[in-house]
Amino acid sequence: MLIKTYGSALAGVDALTITIEVSIGSGNKYHIVGLPDNAVKESLRRIESAIQLSGLRMPRQKIVVNLSPAAIKKEGTAYDLPIAIGILAASGQVLSEMTDQFMIAGELSLDGGIQPVKGALPMAIQAKAAGLKGFILPTDNSREAAVVEGLEVYGMRSLNEVIAFLNLKEAFEPVLVNIKNEFLRTLNGNDHDFSDVKGQENIKRALEIAAAGGHNMILIGPPGSGKTMLAKRLPTILPPLNLDEALETTKIHSVAGQLSIADALMTERPYRSPHHSISDIALVGGGINPQPGEISLAHNGVLFLDELPEFKRSVLEVMRQPLEDRKVVISRSRMSVEYPASFMLIASMNPCPCGFYNHPEKECSCPPGTVQKYLSRISGPLMDRIDLHVEVTPVDFNQLSSLHPAEKSLVVRERVTSARGIQDIRFAAYPKLHYNAQMSPNMVRKVCIIDNEGRMLIKKAMERLSLSARAYDRILKVSRTIADIEGSSTIELEHLAEAIHYRSLDRHNWTG
Repeated sequence: MLIKTYGSALAGVDALTITIEVSIGSGNKYHIVGLPDNAVKESLRRIESAIQLSGLRMPRQKIVVNLSPAAIKKEGTAYDLPIAIGILAASGQVLSEMTDQFMIAGELSLDGGIQPVKGALPMAIQAKAAGLKGFILPTDNSREAAVVEGLEVYGMRSLNEVIAFLNLKEAFEPVLVNIKNEFLRTLNGNDHDFSDVKGQENIKRALEIAAAGGHNMILIGPPGSGKTMLAKRLPTILPPLNLDEALETTKIHSVAGQLSIADALMTERPYRSPHHSISDIALVGGGINPQPGEISLAHNGVLFLDELPEFKRSVLEVMRQPLEDRKVVISRSRMSVEYPASFMLIASMNPCPCGFYNHPEKECSCPPGTVQKYLSRISGPLMDRIDLHVEVTPVDFNQLSSLHPAEKSLVVRERVTSARGIQDIRFAAYPKLHYNAQMSPNMVRKVCIIDNEGRMLIKKAMERLSLSARAYDRILKVSRTIADIEGSSTIELEHLAEAIHYRSLDRHNWTG
């Protein structure tokens, strides 16, 4: 007898429908065909034990399992459950009329328990697109899949529960998730706030500009000046995720297996802070079985690289292209997958190995030429892709001990959201453009129009600082963002001057 069940294969952050055909005939061997990997080949051992320990009968006949389309590599343990259901249906132990109505995914334990799998959300989206009635999967994954409207999602804990459901012996209620409540649950739930930071008003201003325009930023200052503390509070002033952003972000974390059981939907912008010992693949993604890296896990959020010069040069260089393209494409001989990587890069660094170059009170103990050598660990092309270079100075005692309340993140977020609203209107005709930092050079010429005085100012700055063409575009983008924060329709001279000021590493006292 031939039975069909439906599973799913992941391709990047999307999923494909896999038809699992099970045929039982004369003979006594088990076969799995359709380009399975080792985990899939081993599934029959787990399935046999799960079926027997669940009080069911494993057929002692020839079983052929075909995973179609055969040209796609089948990886992972999510095929255990649909193959098991196919075998039981083909042997008459499960109603065959029910198996073609559901997508099924789950790893089987030897005792018949169902273990969680990666990528439940993109699988659920594909199940709906394929016109299936519902999705049967592990209970631990059920909340993230239930985010998809118009699809019945059933979370199961054991093989016996799935069989009771498919044989109509027991009624199960589909898992329901209220998306509005998910957003409300995490609203203003962050432990960090801008008001925690004493002083540093100029740095807060720069962070507000970065947040409003989606600009990359680097903080340069001595140890203990507050660089990490400021960076951790950046997500609190970013606009809240909308539903499309939340779904896209959740898909990436679901594929990477980093979504917690309690979370049905990621409603807070991600903040990733990898250690400087990270490898190229861990940062941008890849591997034998490609997985999203830190830059994709930071999609729609913040990637914070602390002590930037301590990262391996090769690690930083592979990040250059994703910073421009807002995506990363990983190619292998048999396939090519694409992961989104639209993130804000916030980096921090000491000005020199000892940390006290340009310090207002302490002297630098580094020998001559060390500062330039230290800064040269970061390539010019990468530094050009960072819009704001901001020098962070230590906070004095009077500011630290001040009882005057500082501005809260919620107040700053309102200004940032208002500026982003202006950009939404500006780029309404461009579906891939959402904020100023994403503008192409051609778009910069259309949007960032300056008068003669502004041209003279930026010309002098470029000549004195030896700025590149990319740096010129960056200054115009930042000045447009400053104008948006101020509610100005045109870029004024003071907006340009402030944008030029945020190029600290281009000044002679930094380059030596």
